Amino acid sequence: MKTVLVTAFEPFGGETINPSWEAVRALEGKTIGGARIVARQLPVVFSDVLGVLYAAMDEVEPDLILSVGQAGGRSDITVERIGINVDDARIADNAGQQPVDEPIVADGPAGYFSTLPIKAIVAALRSAGIPASVSQTAGTFTCNRVMYGLLHRLHAQGNGVRGGFVHIPYLPEQAAQHPGAPSMARESVMQALEIAIRVSLETETDLKVAGGATH
Repeated sequence: MKTVLVTAFEPFGGETINPSWEAVRALEGKTIGGARIVARQLPVVFSDVLGVLYAAMDEVEPDLILSVGQAGGRSDITVERIGINVDDARIADNAGQQPVDEPIVADGPAGYFSTLPIKAIVAALRSAGIPASVSQTAGTFTCNRVMYGLLHRLHAQGNGVRGGFVHIPYLPEQAAQHPGAPSMARESVMQALEIAIRVSLETETDLKVAGGATH
């Protein structure tokens, strides 16, 4: 049986929950598309997050990796196209670190494209009645660090394992503390992630750029 590693983050920025982890932890142990789901939480700490991610990858040896993060203010499921080689934090992380214009990987390529079928995922989500779109930026906080770091490692390994990143909106209980902010119910997010996993297991990547990197 194949294995899918799904990662999400701890709360940050004054929030008491992180919608990514609330949805992802509920998928632990499920079978989706014939694959077993393993969920892992990542710290919102620049210096630690990739070490935790890589340890999980080594432990689980997944066939597919989907990382998920909170994007408060976004109204739909946004499937990220690219991770870029820069940390530039608008706010401090959970350890008080706030890097500015620092490379994630010294002398690494400018960016890596997702190796998931991002447009097929969006189409499937919309067909299921879930608002979704392709996003051209994963930001420059720890979510982008995870996306870039994940794809950098997969590119180096060259074993055909695919990976990518999805951002999700606030949960309703979070949006209640941010008047006017959009939200999405946890059940809808879980359904969206299950669809994204199933489509990723069944569909070839949309990417036509050799190697998935930009220089």
